Amino acid sequence: MMNKILQRPLLMLMMLGIFMPGAAQVKSDYDKTVDFSKFKSYKLEGWERNSDQILTPFDKERIETALRHELQVRGMAEDPTAPDAAITLFIVVSKKTSTTAYTTYAGSMGYGYGRWGWGMGAGMGSSTTSFSEDDYLEGTFVVSMHDASTKDLAWQGVISSVVKEKPEKREKSIPKKMKKLFKSYPIKPMK
Repeated sequence: MMNKILQRPLLMLMMLGIFMPGAAQVKSDYDKTVDFSKFKSYKLEGWERNSDQILTPFDKERIETALRHELQVRGMAEDPTAPDAAITLFIVVSKKTSTTAYTTYAGSMGYGYGRWGWGMGAGMGSSTTSFSEDDYLEGTFVVSMHDASTKDLAWQGVISSVVKEKPEKREKSIPKKMKKLFKSYPIKPMK
């Protein structure tokens, strides 16, 4: 019984950790038949559906610089004329709302002497639940890598996370999130 009582709060804390805004969610998939070691060069083909129009020039540069870095540490060089891989980018930003609930309990327990001797009793209790809603922006960024010769999709990575409001925070978070996204890429960084 005590074990079940302890498991419920632990389960709630784990669920909050999974679904809290701010935690970057990464998904990726790749063609298992592709030899990724043959990709030594790449070309940035651009942003799909002009999705970069929602970015400031500074954030666009931060994203592309972080992407180039992750490719470079995996042994790939940019080659706009004869690349092994072609890369397209896509971004979308959505307005989201986070709801938080907090409940406080008030009750009474006591001991006393009554007709039957000493004993324990319970009085009236109450609880109050407060809700708060916070609006935030969630960005989803997609990197698609195609084999330049066959045009087949070789790898795709998707990361979703809360957009930081302050530019100095985005300057720090964009490279970290790009690194997290590329952890799922089949070629690991060179040391």
